[in-house]
Amino acid sequence: MRITVNGKRADISTHRKIEPNRWNKAGKAKGNKDDIKQLNSYLDILRNKIYDIRADLIQRDELVSAEIIKNEYNGQGKKGKTLIEVFEYHNQKLKELVGKDYAPATHKRYETTLQHVKGFLKYKYRTNDIYLTQLDHEFVTELEYFFKIHHKCNHNTAAKYIKNLKKVVNLAVKNDWLAKDPFAKYNIHIKEVKRDYLEQEELSLIEEKDIRIERLDVIRDAFVLACYTGYAYAEIEDLAPEDIVKGIDGEYWIVKYRLKTDTRSSVPLLPQALRVIEKYKEHPLALTRNKVIPIPSNQKVNVYLKELATICGINKNLTFHMARHTFATTVTLTNGVPIESVSQMLGHKNIRTTQIYAKVVEKKVSEDMLILKNKLTNNLQRNEKKSNI
Repeated sequence: MRITVNGKRADISTHRKIEPNRWNKAGKAKGNKDDIKQLNSYLDILRNKIYDIRADLIQRDELVSAEIIKNEYNGQGKKGKTLIEVFEYHNQKLKELVGKDYAPATHKRYETTLQHVKGFLKYKYRTNDIYLTQLDHEFVTELEYFFKIHHKCNHNTAAKYIKNLKKVVNLAVKNDWLAKDPFAKYNIHIKEVKRDYLEQEELSLIEEKDIRIERLDVIRDAFVLACYTGYAYAEIEDLAPEDIVKGIDGEYWIVKYRLKTDTRSSVPLLPQALRVIEKYKEHPLALTRNKVIPIPSNQKVNVYLKELATICGINKNLTFHMARHTFATTVTLTNGVPIESVSQMLGHKNIRTTQIYAKVVEKKVSEDMLILKNKLTNNLQRNEKKSNI
């Protein structure tokens, strides 16, 4: 007896035999003899039992699949935990740790992944959930295809969603809820992307532009502050006056923990950053919120930055995160700040993360090589003069 649900099959033995020439295509034995009638009656009972199991699963609002019906028929019942059950368990635990071990954005990212996985289950399997034991390599590869084709995700976005799912599945494996890891033979890597940043001339254009629209002036100042501190939107928005302290050198520093990585970030304040901070010391909204600078939501900020780019004549897709890239490249590495110091100020846990920025500073490499070229040329000329003497 073969059960098929949404293209997936499961076979069950009826423990009966019959000669092939006495069997018809309708799944019945041919003839009117008593043994034939008894066999057909038995098969009808089995068939009805399968339909009853299916109806009962639907009535209980449970997952319906060929394998589950087979297990119910064989008396094995429910097969452990489901994917959505474990995903929601994971997200709830993560939510409870927001502000301690995780940033709110991390929880939001996993919630978004969960919604996408639910959408995939409805699209591919016409169900709201699936048992962990049903996860396999095919499931993961089909999910990648779903992200790229139906959600129009680029490679790296799809990879990040699948990485989130992998963490949830690893949780199930570690808790012995799943014996076999469906990701065992699956590989997807983040592709290196070009990190856009502002050249010094472009940064100066933004800094020096006379802006008389208050909302754009605030956004410009917040962006400049980020360019000279390396902070992302979340850190700038969260920055409070008490985060600014005098350092071991007697100068002003920002000392705080990065929300994303929970690593301590200490950044000496450059004059451009201090100028912004001083400007908003008595700002009513900044005082009310106990913030260094009052800025709207990240979404609004990025919309206003597009307007700012147009006003300043900058032909780049200006986003707030570009300020962090600008700090790493134009402000620090290009000006000879050691990569170890830049890594510490950016709050990176691994210097390899910072090295991504070092790769794009071709201008600095060119300048360094020019210095070396001049030095070697001078040495060569001195040696030629000695030889002539």
